[in-house]
Amino acid sequence: MTHPTPRPPRRRDPKSTRERLIRSALDLFTSKGYHETTTPQIAARAGVAEGTIYRHFASKDLLLNELYRAGVRRLMKPVVESKGSTRDRLEAIVADWRDLALRDASLARMVFDGRFTQLLDERSRTAWAELGAAMESMVASGKSAGEVRAGGAGAWADFWVAVVRHVVLKVADGRWKPDDPAVRLMLDGAWRAMSAAPDALQTPANL
Repeated sequence: MTHPTPRPPRRRDPKSTRERLIRSALDLFTSKGYHETTTPQIAARAGVAEGTIYRHFASKDLLLNELYRAGVRRLMKPVVESKGSTRDRLEAIVADWRDLALRDASLARMVFDGRFTQLLDERSRTAWAELGAAMESMVASGKSAGEVRAGGAGAWADFWVAVVRHVVLKVADGRWKPDDPAVRLMLDGAWRAMSAAPDALQTPANL
């Protein structure tokens, strides 16, 4: 009687395992909190042994910071790629960030939720500073073009990001829809505050 040849054990795809760990940690950190989340919980959610985490990430702290930097890189994309007037660019950025809040609420919370600020390492703080510098450069160009009123470009960039942060977190938490009138009210109010144009509520080209 012939016996079937035993199948070799199925090897896990390291990339897939890493992605599951990232998703598990991201969801747990932003729902339970960093300190309340344990590595056994992350491993169990990802369907791997706890030791597997340390084959991909040296520590829970480094895992969180990798997640944060990935989120900042995602936010940087529309800042670099947007075109048009200052308001067109600002609206394109907020539309992209709102879309992220809908599709990946956990990633949006990771970047914008202040709970994680004290846990960031130097590389993560640098990543956020680079995003701020890119926003400031865009606003400075708007000032030079006569689109943004007098005042520090960095202050206006920080102001816009603070308004959008509020919107993004409301959308991520499901309390606002992207087309909620409150969203438009906040964005129009922010633009009115920083615009040098007489009619600060002129509809941007990409809406």
